[in-house]
Amino acid sequence: MGGERELLLAKLRDAVRTAWRRPCFLGFLDESQAAFCREALRREPGEYLLWGGYEGAERVMAGFFPDYMEPAYEDFPISALTFIYRPGDKLSHRDFLGSFMGLGIERSVIGDLLVEEGRTVAFVRREMERYFLESLRKIGRTGVRITAGYQGPLPVLREYKDISGVIASDRLDCLAALLCRTSREKAARLIASGAVLVNHQEVLSVDRRLEERDIISVRGHGKFILDSFGPLTGKGRLTVKCRKYQ
Repeated sequence: MGGERELLLAKLRDAVRTAWRRPCFLGFLDESQAAFCREALRREPGEYLLWGGYEGAERVMAGFFPDYMEPAYEDFPISALTFIYRPGDKLSHRDFLGSFMGLGIERSVIGDLLVEEGRTVAFVRREMERYFLESLRKIGRTGVRITAGYQGPLPVLREYKDISGVIASDRLDCLAALLCRTSREKAARLIASGAVLVNHQEVLSVDRRLEERDIISVRGHGKFILDSFGPLTGKGRLTVKCRKYQ
């Protein structure tokens, strides 16, 4: 286990102990950290939730709760902020993150940044809400108006490309071959080389069984979500639907 993972594990265990007395929140965590958290907490007592402020968030907080509390999303100290600017000002995720970092704001304070033309919704730790509202007037050289909360549908976090096909089974080598448009033999070599992650964790076994909602990353080929396994074909093969991150 690397030093970063050891530190995160120590923080998780501290949070579990603190939650014997009161709720405790850790993060925001990125997808890899959240996956590690899920795995590590299988062996720890107590109640916990992962939540990023909206359904399907990539960056999430880990919330730990004492036995006398029912874990609930509304207890998380997360605030949404809306940044309004001229539609012609083409601001990106990198522009926002760079401005935040330039103010000395730590990455762990910031959740997902949902960017669209003329509007961005950012999820931040609640204790930082006032600082953002009172201190930020520009992103780069672009003037912005900031309000608490958001109205209407959230901007889309990212676009996807649909992928479907037929595979021999739910094994990792079968699906990797489909996703990378290569043979099972070449897919197996990719897996053995450490180039394939499942739910942000390296997997070296070609016969790893996959489940719906698994996230598969293949170095040099992209990142994918396994949406569903469909019915068997007449020849006994398995239909599958996935999406590729764009």
